[in-house]
Amino acid sequence: MSLYRYPSYLRKEYIEQKASDVLERMRKDSHYGVTFPLYPTRVAEFLDLDVVWDTIPSDGKGEIAARILPLMKLIEINDSIPNLQGAFGNSTIAHEIGHWILLINHDEVSGAISQQTLTLFPDTQQPFLCRSMTASQGIEWQAQYFASCLMMPLPIIREASHGRDLTNWRHLYPMAKDLDVTISNLTNRLQDLELIRIQKGSKRIYPGRKSYDSQPSLLS
Repeated sequence: MSLYRYPSYLRKEYIEQKASDVLERMRKDSHYGVTFPLYPTRVAEFLDLDVVWDTIPSDGKGEIAARILPLMKLIEINDSIPNLQGAFGNSTIAHEIGHWILLINHDEVSGAISQQTLTLFPDTQQPFLCRSMTASQGIEWQAQYFASCLMMPLPIIREASHGRDLTNWRHLYPMAKDLDVTISNLTNRLQDLELIRIQKGSKRIYPGRKSYDSQPSLLS
């Protein structure tokens, strides 16, 4: 038995739906609701997760940005990394929530906690370590895509971009500030939605192949 599952491949549509499901559950809870900009610490609280900022020492294999301790239902963010603050800090927490939703075996966690059978799990004392928030493949990409979908669902992108030119950097920076995300988070999300296109190594923004009308709405 393991507290972790490592899916080799998850479709974008599946990840987006998982993020949408969390938002919908929050929306139906009168104590929480959903407002934007979305603060992922509130999402963590809704999911019964604690988030703490603490110094995480290197294990000799590289800098650790964050880690998850499943049986403590705890996300730790490394406060010794200066850039894990502000909008990037929000993205980091949302990224870890993505790991929690997509990676953690929740049935096993719940069973182990309720039955106090922690010794049955060889990985009990092995937290999940997250070394990079920018990896473009595998489980790190999955978690980062979840974070983007959680903090920037399509209806919110549509609302925030009203009256703005998505091909103009001077319009995108205020949009990122309104959503409390980094400009990289925003442009990556817009490119994933194929609303804009930026060639590698270039700063010029081109219109994407799709428009809002061609995008399915995952939130009512």
